[in-house]
Amino acid sequence: MLLLVVSQYHLWSRLSSGSVFAPEFPRPVVILFNWAFGTLVLLWCLQIVLDLGLLTMAIVRWQHVGLPDAARYGAMGLAAVAGAVALSNAVRVPPIKDVEVEIAGLPPQFEGYRVLQLTDLHISKLFPAPWASAVVARANAADSDVIVVTGDFIDGSVEMRRKDVEPLRALKAPDGVWAIPGNHEYFFDYGAWMRHLTSLGVRMLPNAHAVIRRDGAELVVAGVTDLSAPSVGETGPDLGLALRGAPAGAPIVLLDHQPRRARDAATKGVALQLSGHTHGGMIMGLDRLVARANAGFVAGRYQVGGMTLYVSNGTGLWPGFALRLGVPSEMTRFTLRAKT
Repeated sequence: MLLLVVSQYHLWSRLSSGSVFAPEFPRPVVILFNWAFGTLVLLWCLQIVLDLGLLTMAIVRWQHVGLPDAARYGAMGLAAVAGAVALSNAVRVPPIKDVEVEIAGLPPQFEGYRVLQLTDLHISKLFPAPWASAVVARANAADSDVIVVTGDFIDGSVEMRRKDVEPLRALKAPDGVWAIPGNHEYFFDYGAWMRHLTSLGVRMLPNAHAVIRRDGAELVVAGVTDLSAPSVGETGPDLGLALRGAPAGAPIVLLDHQPRRARDAATKGVALQLSGHTHGGMIMGLDRLVARANAGFVAGRYQVGGMTLYVSNGTGLWPGFALRLGVPSEMTRFTLRAKT
């Protein structure tokens, strides 16, 4: 009965809020559910490994091969410990990860320019206001020139998350905070969230761009909407529209929640694309499956033609499967260098 209750975590989430993406239980209950559900999934994997080993031995020996009960209980204990570690990794406030990116034609005025990327915050009952406040404090202390957020701010409606997202109002950088929607914004009244995030001082770039100027030199920060937008009647990603009117010759930093269209962006002259969405695959080994659904891109740096693509592991995580093993969360600080 316990296993049955745990296995239906996403059903209970839907009953609690109307959406599988927003479990509206007290945070300790959400943590407990994630640990138990994660343990169940990990135990399932371990039992398959054990049974495949037994089957292989039985075939080699051509006789029945047994397994002590202690091995099964040991697998259960290992899964429980691994689930706890994975959950702890998921809910932490991530450290700053530094990445240097060389950009052809970068003006000298932008040499050493620092861009801080946050993504996949998934502010929710699992990642509430205190967690968001700690992320904002660390982001503001990162001494970046500009902060960008590449989507999936939330899980829940504006009314559900109003207090939890309020700390984002304190997010500050000299050249502003720029952002795009992720697919989860479209699950919870996209228009309401765009208005609310804008009211918090986050400048949204849905198929639009901004120009950052320094002593006569220019850098373009462009953004597109998410691939899921047309499914709810909203405008899909349009890079051509986003770049319309952008100054010719200025390096382009593109914010695109999903990395799948990176090859198209590379042909449009984008120098650096920042994405999220994949959560890095969450668990070592699972990343290979996630990559298949994202045109081969899942985590870290990729060279796509003349463009650098960076896919962040994410700052937070969907509260329906909050596990990280070998795939740490991150807040990523990019330092731009001229390509020699």
